[in-house]
Amino acid sequence: MKKLKERWNVESNTQLYIIFLVFAITGSSAAKLAAPVTEFFGISKEMGWYVYWPFRILIIFPIYQVLLVFFGWIFGQFNFFWTFEKKMLRNLGLGFLIKE
Repeated sequence: MKKLKERWNVESNTQLYIIFLVFAITGSSAAKLAAPVTEFFGISKEMGWYVYWPFRILIIFPIYQVLLVFFGWIFGQFNFFWTFEKKMLRNLGLGFLIKE
């Protein structure tokens, strides 16, 4: 835990707990919200795993990015998650989406 706190520049165990909680809530929420979006576009499991799962993952990714910052803000950790988000997008080659 100490190394993670140093790497993320987190000061307390409480803050680290909140960060883990936000990651958990965000992942669950993004997966849950992807279902109606997938359904809206008419993509179903009957179309085959090679259509359904890649589409669903592509839908989950942007939902997750937005929800991560949103839930971070709700739990008072906006600065941490905004910095985390910018770094993640840069590492994925999508840094052009974020203005500094």
